[in-house]
Amino acid sequence: MNNKTDISFHYNPQGLSDRVALFFTKSMRFVADTFFKKRYGHRAVVLETVAGVPGMVAGMWTHLTSLRRMKHGYGPKIRTLLAEAENERMHLMTFIEIAKPNAFERYLVLIVQAIFWNFYFIIYVFFPRTAHRIVGYFEEEAVYSYTEYLKQIDDGDTPNIPAPKIAIDYWKLSSDATLRDVVIAVRADETEHRDANHEFANEYDVK
Repeated sequence: MNNKTDISFHYNPQGLSDRVALFFTKSMRFVADTFFKKRYGHRAVVLETVAGVPGMVAGMWTHLTSLRRMKHGYGPKIRTLLAEAENERMHLMTFIEIAKPNAFERYLVLIVQAIFWNFYFIIYVFFPRTAHRIVGYFEEEAVYSYTEYLKQIDDGDTPNIPAPKIAIDYWKLSSDATLRDVVIAVRADETEHRDANHEFANEYDVK
């Protein structure tokens, strides 16, 4: 699966597991839309905190699975998942510089992360295919949100401020890069995570 340039890509659910994953994702989308509305910078701070959880949970559990089974071959998947978690962490660090979250949003991050970590861990241990599909759908929504964020910037509703140094260094942007460049870079990352997790889910069907 290689849809990196297709920002409108959607994986059509193939069964009950996929439909549950999609329903859960749409429910979370409704909550985010209700709470944050068009405040995409602040939305990114909270949601990127959640987005950094699946890769770490899945990478850790896959690592432990390899140890328990005493089998190799898990390395590429572990590295992909941990790299995903690190990438999402850098998204968070970047949007903290841009959105300047208030005290309430910082506490919200702690609560959301604690709840989602435990929830996702249980899902991944018992239903790994569904867990990967959830992340695939999460990333589809992330791509959509960042596309809407870009529209806000292009329409002048959100100031196209200079990119923070952390973003310039991480994505190797030009010294005069702006928020728009950052959002485009982040959206490209999300398309990669989207495709990787949908592919991981599909692999369970092959097995």
